[in-house]
Amino acid sequence: MNIKPVRNDDDLRAAFKRLERVYQAQEGTPEADEMEILVTLIEAYEHKHFSTGVVDPVEALKFRMEQQGLTQKDLEPYIGSSGRVSEVLNHKRRLSLQMVKRLHDGLNIPYESLLSAA
Repeated sequence: MNIKPVRNDDDLRAAFKRLERVYQAQEGTPEADEMEILVTLIEAYEHKHFSTGVVDPVEALKFRMEQQGLTQKDLEPYIGSSGRVSEVLNHKRRLSLQMVKRLHDGLNIPYESLLSAA
C-alpha cells in the first residue's frame, strides 16, 4: 500500500484509479483498509475543493453512479426495485432513511449529500 495525499486533480484521478482496483476488496484485508483510506482522502479533497453548499441528493447519487460506472440495476440493493430506483432518480420519490444508510454504507456517499433538502 502506497498512500499519498490528494493535493490536486491528478492525485484525485490516481486515487480514483486505485480505488477502482481495490473497491470490492474483502473486509479485513489490506486492500479493504486501503479502500477506506482512499475514500477518506477523496472525500476530504472533494469537500475542500468542490463543496458548493446544498447538494441535491439525487444529483449526488447520479454523480457517484458516473464515478463508478454504475447502472440503475446496480442501485437496487440500496434502494429497492427497479421501479423505485427509477422514481428516486426522476425525483418522484424521496430517499428514505433506510435507503440513505444503505447508499452511504455501500457506495460511500456522504450522509451530508444524501440528507440535504434540495
